[in-house]
Amino acid sequence: MRPFATQCWRAIVSIRTRKRFRLGCGVPSRHAIAATIVIGLLAQWGCASKPGELFAFEGERPAWPMPPEQPRVRYLGELRQDKDLKPGRSAMEGLRAVLFGRTPPQEMIRPLGVCTDGADRVFVVDSAAAVVHVFDLAKRTYARWSPPEGYPEFGSPVAVAWDNRGRLLVCDSSAQMLFVFDSHGVLLGTLGEGFLVRPCGVAIDAERDRVLVVDSALHQVVVMSSDGTEIGRIGRRGTGHGEFNFPTSITLGENGRMFVSDSLNFRVQVLDAGGTFLGQIGRKGDLPGYFSQPKGVALDPDGHVYVVDANFEAVQLFQQDGTLLMTFGHEGHGPGEFWLPVGIHIDANARVWIADSYNRRVQVFEYLGQGDQQ
Repeated sequence: MRPFATQCWRAIVSIRTRKRFRLGCGVPSRHAIAATIVIGLLAQWGCASKPGELFAFEGERPAWPMPPEQPRVRYLGELRQDKDLKPGRSAMEGLRAVLFGRTPPQEMIRPLGVCTDGADRVFVVDSAAAVVHVFDLAKRTYARWSPPEGYPEFGSPVAVAWDNRGRLLVCDSSAQMLFVFDSHGVLLGTLGEGFLVRPCGVAIDAERDRVLVVDSALHQVVVMSSDGTEIGRIGRRGTGHGEFNFPTSITLGENGRMFVSDSLNFRVQVLDAGGTFLGQIGRKGDLPGYFSQPKGVALDPDGHVYVVDANFEAVQLFQQDGTLLMTFGHEGHGPGEFWLPVGIHIDANARVWIADSYNRRVQVFEYLGQGDQQ
């Protein structure tokens, strides 16, 4: 019996015993015994409990690359549903669960994009559930955000970003616009209506007060002001420098440098803040350093470029000049294994969040620093 339950049980037995002898009942009846047992069971399951350990893991956590090299990336855990937050519960919540049953878990179905807000909240867009899953790691709470009744509904939310104004921007590829929520989940409005066709990726250029949206149908990066006014467009369909073929994701580095996952050109293009081509990472192939279906792209605190490949079921790390550093992951369902991974986000604490779409989860890793300097 758990410690809290034991305390409750002893208190109940003590009270019932004193009451019984005050009434002159030296020998308890069968009904009294049955009632005591029922109350004890309710106490066992109904007492308060403390929060559990987030991302608990038995044994040694997987890390990459393998020894004898120094590890750069280590597995931390995963989120699949609200109960993975392992919140504590009050005695009343526990009793309610005993009497009426536990509430069903709020599970992910098809997570495609992920971001954080700097306050230990994780936002996951789910195209199949048509919601944003909100996991508050600090408060151990869970919520689902979506447009309220009377407003356009989510069609296929595929990417998400948190901006410097405390807003959550959700790319919806079938609704052809971005939904904008405040920090409490209230819908503030939409961006890009009328000129976006299939927005698939979004990045925030806080320094220039811009929102950069990758539109895979336009084969362009659409540049907007923070209020949604179109400022310009970068690129066109093609295979040359600064041209795109179904781009899917974007992230920003120092000085507004853009890293655009150019999916069917099998590369990541590097552009300056004005859209001038600077270089590319990778090309078509089936060896490390090459791509088959590049999707999400992100940068760690040391400026290394992480590229998720949905076909390889892996993540590849590069220097910004295109030099391959390492890879991790392969097809599977265990820690560090993937099934059609898509989005990636690296937060201020160097945690690497990856939307593992067909495994219905988000996996989280940590960047350990440059192995050759440890």
